[in-house]
Amino acid sequence: MKAASIYEIQKELKNCSSKELLEFCLRLAKYKKENKELLSYLIFNAQDEKNYVERVKTQLDELFSEINTFTAYTTKKGLQKIVRIMNRFIKYSDKKETELELRIYFCKKIKTERINTTASAVISNLFEREKHKINTCLSKLH
Repeated sequence: MKAASIYEIQKELKNCSSKELLEFCLRLAKYKKENKELLSYLIFNAQDEKNYVERVKTQLDELFSEINTFTAYTTKKGLQKIVRIMNRFIKYSDKKETELELRIYFCKKIKTERINTTASAVISNLFEREKHKINTCLSKLH
């Protein structure tokens, strides 16, 4: 079965009642964790972006405290997990200021936690990639 395009879905949703739209949203949230998280962001956090950023930073702090830094392999895996989660939260917000703030916070956290970026090529590349994304995001801001 081929999925319809966004335009076709948008056109059809205009013809639906508010009750049907509510049922669609609840059904979407039921089947995928990311859909539920996005709906939660849109309903509860989109109006207060500062609070959202602080919550994400708190969650990143918890994830950093769980990283095992004794071996480069476990450090790499922990950092990759944090980046994956951070990217998901950045995608929900869709604001460049939020993206910039979270990426800078991530890089600062790597420095304050004294994670050796030269211990592994993957860790080094991950850190450099985040710095590149920060520069790209900065250039897109006015």
